[in-house]
Amino acid sequence: MSVISINHLDHYFGYGQLRKQVLFKINLEIAAGEIIIMTGPSGSGKTTLLTLVGGLRSAQFGSLYVLGKELCGASAEELVQARRQNGYIFQAHNLHGSLTAVQNVKMGLELHHHLSGKEMYTRSMQMLEQVGLGNRLHYYPDQLSGGQKQRVAIARALVSRPQIVLADEPTAALDSQSGRDVVNLMQKLAKEQGCAILMVTHDHRILDIADRILQMEDGKLQEKVENLSYQWWS
Repeated sequence: MSVISINHLDHYFGYGQLRKQVLFKINLEIAAGEIIIMTGPSGSGKTTLLTLVGGLRSAQFGSLYVLGKELCGASAEELVQARRQNGYIFQAHNLHGSLTAVQNVKMGLELHHHLSGKEMYTRSMQMLEQVGLGNRLHYYPDQLSGGQKQRVAIARALVSRPQIVLADEPTAALDSQSGRDVVNLMQKLAKEQGCAILMVTHDHRILDIADRILQMEDGKLQEKVENLSYQWWS
């Protein structure tokens, strides 16, 4: 069953004479547990599509079903509800500098009112242990390396056990080993939780984790035929 179903999706920026079409007839189905990587040149529309799927902006034309909800023409409140269902991992880890690692992860649970404060803390601590930061629970972001910060961001995205994880250039600021560690963690934890991953990247070294690779070019999406067993990471 598809957790993301996109049909004939068009999107425009601007108005009047400045109106420009940036996405053209996008069609895409993503099933639970799939890892989809989207590549393509800068400005081709990858991040725009990611933000539409994540409910960060409103879809305009076509159909965009996410977890059974139509987001094309959705109200502001409906978009807020949609955002609560997703885990986000972006190039900039966006950690709060005044919060410790475990407090940053716990923020991923703040909207889950059925959990007690103790349950939130326990789950956050366990997630940090899963990403190899059990000995860094009370460290602040400025006390962590770039790879460790990104692991905290991954833990925060996955701690709520979302059905969808959206990642925009998650390895761009990392060295080779940290980047490899990050994507391996994403793959392991997401597969264990059965969530779908849609990842935008320019990093050819991580293509081997994908179930499918999509190419975005001038706002048009097509599937690439790749030998996914080939190890891009040297």
